[in-house]
Amino acid sequence: MSHHLDSPLARQDIRLDITDLYCFRGETGTVFVINVCHSIAGEIPAPGYHPEGMYEFKIDIDGNAVEELTYRISFDERDLQGKQRFVVRRIAGADATDPHAQGEQIAEGSTDEIVMTPSGVRVWAGKAGDPFWIEPDVLHAVGHVFQDGTPLDLAGWDPKQARNLFAGHTVYSIVLEVPDAHLLADAGHNRRVGVWAVATLATDAGDWRSINRVGLPMIHPLFTQYNEDLGNRLNAGRPADDFDTYGPTIIGAVAGAIKANGTAEDPEGYATLVAHRFLPNMLPYTIGTQAVFGMAGWNGRSLTDNVADVMFTIAANTPIALGIGKESVTSKPSSTFPYVPKV
Repeated sequence: MSHHLDSPLARQDIRLDITDLYCFRGETGTVFVINVCHSIAGEIPAPGYHPEGMYEFKIDIDGNAVEELTYRISFDERDLQGKQRFVVRRIAGADATDPHAQGEQIAEGSTDEIVMTPSGVRVWAGKAGDPFWIEPDVLHAVGHVFQDGTPLDLAGWDPKQARNLFAGHTVYSIVLEVPDAHLLADAGHNRRVGVWAVATLATDAGDWRSINRVGLPMIHPLFTQYNEDLGNRLNAGRPADDFDTYGPTIIGAVAGAIKANGTAEDPEGYATLVAHRFLPNMLPYTIGTQAVFGMAGWNGRSLTDNVADVMFTIAANTPIALGIGKESVTSKPSSTFPYVPKV
């Protein structure tokens, strides 16, 4: 799983559990997507979006791993028909890091309805099929490799019997499409940005607590399946501090896996390269280009990129494949807005 149910704190209220982040070229601009509230958790008394939470897309424009632009979405309580009103705010400059900053309201609407503003921003929020896929046996085997520093053990696993754990499951999506000019207004000639998303919850003291943070896919399946305290800690903090805070942990886990599997002559050296590639934990993207998340490089993430094979293989320095791909997804994404498979 990418970020599904990734930590004890996130599982306390899965409306704040971000399962995946996507960033890609849309029909009219740059598309940002997060999914929350996965059906694999079971029956939810009040599904959808947390009315005391905030969902934010964070964008680093100048390469310092600190956001200069935030798009914040907040929701009201569910009405009798199960719909939720929402507001989208744009917060730019130094205020982009401040959870209390109001910024500019740029859109409002209701779930399950497409909202389009005069400036060209489009928003949709609602229930959708999960476009992600994972093979549980490979997932758990990889988790043990990086937690225990042991060889990859897929004895008895038949790739012909590979299955998608998330087939038929649903999520609640937030889809935001922004004209490129809005993103580049403060960026000059720089089109390369770093993207991450955060779900936060209001506290009784009037502050905000980070519940979930996601940038690159598959970080949690690699390093926190069997280390849930690390999962909670990874969901806090900010990308600018990631290498200093988590670099030694990532290096140790990758080096242990490399030693056990014998895939590099210098395990620590290779692990250090991986840690620098994974941290700060942001999804890089060049505005105005087609997204691709592959072995050769990362440029955003489309709804059909095979991120598990990519991340597992890079971390282990040896090919690891799930044995399934986008064909295993039961609800297919669309090439038209809102792109996610509405259900």
